[in-house]
Amino acid sequence: MSTHAKRNIYMTDELEAIYDQTVEFVTKEVTPNGDAWEEAGKVPRDVLRRMGELGMLGLRVPESAGGLGLGMLASATFSEALGASTYAGFDVTVLVHTDMAGPHLFNSANDEQLERFAPGVLAGETILSIGVTEPDAGSDVAGIRSSGVRDGDGWRLNGTKTYITNAVYGDLTIVAAKTDPDNKYGISMFLVPAGTEGFSVATKLDKHGWRCSDTAELVLDDVWVPDANVLGTVHRGFYETMKNFQNERMVLVGMGVGAAQAAMDLTNQYCQDRAAFGGRLFDLGAIRQRMAMNQAKVDAVRASMYHAAWMGDQGVDNVRAMSGVKAWGCEVVNEVMYDCLQFHGGLGYMRESTIERMTRDARILPIGGGATEVMLEEVAKRLYT
Repeated sequence: MSTHAKRNIYMTDELEAIYDQTVEFVTKEVTPNGDAWEEAGKVPRDVLRRMGELGMLGLRVPESAGGLGLGMLASATFSEALGASTYAGFDVTVLVHTDMAGPHLFNSANDEQLERFAPGVLAGETILSIGVTEPDAGSDVAGIRSSGVRDGDGWRLNGTKTYITNAVYGDLTIVAAKTDPDNKYGISMFLVPAGTEGFSVATKLDKHGWRCSDTAELVLDDVWVPDANVLGTVHRGFYETMKNFQNERMVLVGMGVGAAQAAMDLTNQYCQDRAAFGGRLFDLGAIRQRMAMNQAKVDAVRASMYHAAWMGDQGVDNVRAMSGVKAWGCEVVNEVMYDCLQFHGGLGYMRESTIERMTRDARILPIGGGATEVMLEEVAKRLYT
């Protein structure tokens, strides 16, 4: 039994070890190299393979498929620890693989599909992406227009996907397509390997932040997918997708909390070192009190996230709780980044500064994985009695 104080009431020795191992990994392997990855616009595959070797890509994978079979608290812990890297593009590259696309595969795949794909996914050899978002359908999953039509012993897919993380350099995309045109929710999920005829990257998108994360616009032009690559039950993909919504929302908050804490630590140190007005910047009440309030907010978001994760692990409906954490938490992360950049003064506006990059990276959090406005509607409609 560990004798050191737990980070919060939900932590076990196993979760503490996951947090410590992940922070150590990103501190040694990611932070010193992140600038080069930002310039290249991609995370090197060998880094993901090393994570696979360490078992870091299998926290949520069932033991029967070679993983650890842990729950939402493990993902909360892992995502927060990744945020310590200060390179959110790296964080999201990993989390799309492990917590946004991965759960679809491991929750719905049959034994033959797991035998084909699980070893590569766990090893960091087969990098996943999830192809749901389209130019006219983001948070409104039921509004997708990509189609799947029966063709022999398979399906013919046509359509366009956009903002698909990991799809430029990844290996396997889980594609959502409308297979029952008479049913708004008649969506099926398909396993489409990179290089499949008719399946192509139309554009590598140029983003405001997350620069080392590759993001694609994809085209499906008469792509034929065999029945063996249908993931889960035909026409039930919408409902399968919904099962992972809370986990997606949570890990975005988690990486944001980790990054916000890193930004707070960085800024506190800067303000204590920066000479100003005959003392140090941190001596000014306006600065230290705003930093104190920001720390309280980050602590509150962190606590709320872990509680919502615990609810999920207990089998309790956590849609309202997690939607609220996603809405409020991601706004808080941006508020914190704004103040941290402000307190760095002119340096904070320079591309050479860590806080400038972190502030850019944080801006997507209230948009991706369910926009703040959509999350607030999820909360509001559950307030009615």
